[in-house]
Amino acid sequence: MNRFLASLGISILCAGSAGAECASDAAIAAFVADFEAKVPTQALVPDGTMEDARCTQAKLSEAMQPKLGPIVGYKAGLTSAPVQARFGATEPVGGVLYEKMLLEDGAEVPMAFGARPLFEADLLLVINDSQVNEAQTPEEVMAHVSAVRPFIELPDLTVAEDQPINGVTLTAMGVAPRLGVMGAEIPVEDPAAMLDALAGMQVTVRDATGAVMAEASGASVLGNPVNSVLWLMSKGYVLKAGDLISVGSIGPLLPPAKAQGGASVTYVGLPGDPTVSVVFTP
Repeated sequence: MNRFLASLGISILCAGSAGAECASDAAIAAFVADFEAKVPTQALVPDGTMEDARCTQAKLSEAMQPKLGPIVGYKAGLTSAPVQARFGATEPVGGVLYEKMLLEDGAEVPMAFGARPLFEADLLLVINDSQVNEAQTPEEVMAHVSAVRPFIELPDLTVAEDQPINGVTLTAMGVAPRLGVMGAEIPVEDPAAMLDALAGMQVTVRDATGAVMAEASGASVLGNPVNSVLWLMSKGYVLKAGDLISVGSIGPLLPPAKAQGGASVTYVGLPGDPTVSVVFTP
């Protein structure tokens, strides 16, 4: 779809986009209002196609940017088997990252930060240059990644419990963006070594008491988290220098209420075995 509507950095008329039917202006306005109020809302294009969902995502992103800031990257969702199984999906979905949703390590976040808040272990890849769009293999992608960053994503399923949550509705909403906490950048000095580290790393989520909540390997994300970049580009997302790519869930989605007031994620196998943390406030 026109290289996914020029990767969403556009003004659009969805009705003319390869026959796709966007959600109506009224539906978009209602979704945004409920998002701001942190109340469950109606799913967008619940009976639509994936083309309708991508068109709606582009339209919604225009409405969200005045509130959440410009798009600073993209996210792959449903990239691990447990999360795909939870939503009845057979492949990932693609969404967006906004500037104002990204917080620094140790940030304090209300436990009820959204209508239906969750958190998950994730990872950010920092794109070095637009030549990454020509990459065909994980090795070629890594040649255009300047750094990786530990990342706890704080998605918000947003829609009411009686609404469908599947590949189409998740794509339409931009894959549930709300917040995310970033760790320090780890420069990619040896692309081949980092590629191996990303697949082999062991990622552990702990609650505020230190108890383990979840564990998974980097390979649980499409065999290697770098494959999330290839998947996004295969769906028409066009990347540029400085873009952040959220590779998706490294393990299950978890409820903040069970984290005992905070969570940390450790990446054993990445240089320095880094940790990123978030504090959940009442």
